Order: sequence, then C-alpha cells, then structure tokens
Amino acid sequence: MNKSHQEIVETQLDVAELAIGMHVVRLDRPWEETDFLIQGFVIKDQSDIEALRAQCGFVFIEGRVQKTNTVHEGTNRNQKPSGLRRLFKRKSASEPAPQKPSVPRKRVTYINKVDAGTEMATARIRFEDAQETAKAIMSGLRVGRTLDINNARKVVKGCVESVLRNENALMLLTKIKHQDAYTAEHCINVSILCAAFGKHLGLLQGEIETLALCGLLHDVGKTKIPDEILNKPGALTPKEFELMRHHTTHGRTIPMGTSHSLNTAVDVAFSHHERMDGSGYPRGLEAHQIPYFAKIVGLVDTYDAITSDRVYDKGRASMQALDIIHKHRGTQFDAELADEFIQLIGIYPPGSIVEMINGEVGIVVESRPEHKLKPCVLLVRESDKSVMTPYRTVDLKVSSEDAAGEIYRIAREVPDGTHNIVLQEFVDQGLIVTRPRAPAEQP
Repeated sequence: MNKSHQEIVETQLDVAELAIGMHVVRLDRPWEETDFLIQGFVIKDQSDIEALRAQCGFVFIEGRVQKTNTVHEGTNRNQKPSGLRRLFKRKSASEPAPQKPSVPRKRVTYINKVDAGTEMATARIRFEDAQETAKAIMSGLRVGRTLDINNARKVVKGCVESVLRNENALMLLTKIKHQDAYTAEHCINVSILCAAFGKHLGLLQGEIETLALCGLLHDVGKTKIPDEILNKPGALTPKEFELMRHHTTHGRTIPMGTSHSLNTAVDVAFSHHERMDGSGYPRGLEAHQIPYFAKIVGLVDTYDAITSDRVYDKGRASMQALDIIHKHRGTQFDAELADEFIQLIGIYPPGSIVEMINGEVGIVVESRPEHKLKPCVLLVRESDKSVMTPYRTVDLKVSSEDAAGEIYRIAREVPDGTHNIVLQEFVDQGLIVTRPRAPAEQP
C-alpha cells in the first residue's frame, strides 16, 4: 500500500465545512470580538462548531492534508500549546484516549438552579460556618484535642449543596483574603474550590462531598508545625523546610486517630505535595502512584496559595496563578486536571475587580462556562472613578451598551482595593447580586 505524502498546512475553510477534531488557529475577525477564550483551539464537539458558525463566516485550520485528496484530516496532534493564550484549548475528540485517563468521563452534568445573587445570602452563612469550623479544628488540634469530624462533615455538606445550586457565590467569597487567618481560610478556600472543581468534573454528589472534606483537612498537619516556622516572613532554612515538609506526615496521622473511616482524607493529607515527575514529597511518588483526589487537592492548594497574601509573599492575580499551573502541567500537575481546572476558573472568576474599556469599574458577580469573557458585572465606579449612583449590573453576554452606545467589554483585572473598591465591604452590605439593584448605602 502506497502512503500518501503529507505536509502541515494552514487552510481557510468555510464554517459550513468544519468538523470535530479540526484545530482552529485563526478567525475572520479578531478573537477579542468573539466568545472564544483563546487564539486557537481544537473543535471538541458540535457545540464548538455551532459557536463558530454563529460568529464567523470562515476560519483558518491547521491540519494534515493528503496531496492525493482534498479532505482535511483534523489537527496536528503533536503541536504544543504556546503560552497563556492557549490555556483553554480542548482535546480533540478524534485523539485516541489514553489507557488510563486522569480525568474520568463525566457522570453528572450539573445545571445551576439559581443565580449567584439569589444564592449569596445562603453562601455567606455556609462560608462563615465553615470559617468558624476550620478555625476551631486548627486551634483545637494545636492544644491536643481530637479532630471534630462530625462538624467538619456538616459544614462541608452545606457548602457542597450551595456549590451545586450555584458555585459562583462561594467562589466569589474565596476571593476575600485575610493574611492573619491564612491557614484556616486557606483550608476553607481549598475545600470550596475542590467542590466547584468536582462539580465541573461531573463527580457524584457524594464524591464531591468527600473531595471537599479532603480539601478542608489537607493541611491539618500544619497544626504540629511551630508557629515561628509557619509564620516566618523570610525564606526557610533547609532545616526549617524539612520540618515544614513533615506537615504531610502529621496530616496523615491526625485523621487516622479518629474513630471514623477517613482513608481518602488520610491519603490526600499525606500526598497532596507529590508531583507528577516524582519531585514531590514526602515519598517522591510517580504520577500513577498519586491518589486521584490528592492530585486535585494539590492543584487547588497551589492555586489558592499563589493568589493569597502570606507572610512571605504578596498574593498574585488569578491569571498569574493559572499561568504558573499551565507552565507546570505534566511535570508538577496532572496535565488533564490542570486544563480542566483552568477551564473552571476562567479569565475573570467571580469576585474579580475589573475595569471596562470605557474606564468604568465593577465586580464580577457571576461567570458562565460557555461565556468566560462575558460575565455579569456589578458596575460601581464611573469612568472618572467616582462612585456610580446607583450601581448597575450588566450582563456582558447580552451585549449591554454603555451611555455612549458602545458595547461593554472588560479591559483588565485590577487588585482588590483599587479605586477604594473592597470586595469584603460589598459582600457585608449584601450588594453582590446579579440583577439591577440600587443600594441604600454605597461603600
């Protein structure tokens, strides 16, 4: 049998001719004018094709073209992502599945039952309960008390139920950071983000609750680490770092000492610092040896740590954290899980302070998987940065227009506190909603 000679080409194609598996590298218009998150992605399913047909007349695809035939055969499977703009690429449905995929097939497809504003009141109660529980667990363990697993399960269940109704509310609350309560707050944030990630992955509710519990308890071993090491503002010495690494061993021992079965939490506390290339600790496990939930918690743990203020480092923007995760996918983090987590968080997660193209500033209150560049935004500052009266909620998905008739678009994310916009104050006053509302008092 003669093999046809092949070469890699970039070809203009009418959107009517698109097929699953093709790698779209250019559009007939700027990427920023569309709903697509990145400049280049692989068509995964029919919904991708429909989105392209709705927004474009033709596109450019990269693929292998047989010179004896004019039919395009999809994508170049060996091509690697090129930078942060490829964070959201999807795997081709035509690629052969690995023997042991790291991300199991979705078993449940969840649909949000309420909007984020409706869920916010309940989410705040669940969040505050979880914070108090986490602080009580940590302080109790420090003085030798037994792990209160019953209360831990209760608050986790409440948080998971909130996430299943609408994950945006609790995810927004994880953006509020307090350095003085880092360890307990970090455990809550990891738990909530794990629940949202489990929902995104299509896990069963019971599995999500277990995963979230693992997130809550993953750092309990730090209660056995001296405060002067935990709160040291500078770099740890090799000896101090070795002591810090022991928190994983302590984290295994603590849940093992309860009367309940916490095998998964034991595995996660012990293994969440293991890495795909075997460079992690405490055992230097290879990728296939690391428990699935430990891979998830290790990934989420890193994201929340990077975006939080700590005694030795200032918190970084969400996109910087995702960039770091993307660069280390496949070596530090499971590649497929990293891609899925990046899809979950998106470019502008709930709670982000964003400046619009016209200079107005607002807070992202709700993000949607299918419209990551077009979230709901509560506008709170005019273009001159004066207080907006009243505040206005705009849904970028429906192409809302400003006073000049221009379509609202986000220009950039800015740090919490910019232009005197403090997320905590808006949450405390109950102003984070996804429908227009004129506040009685404006911070």
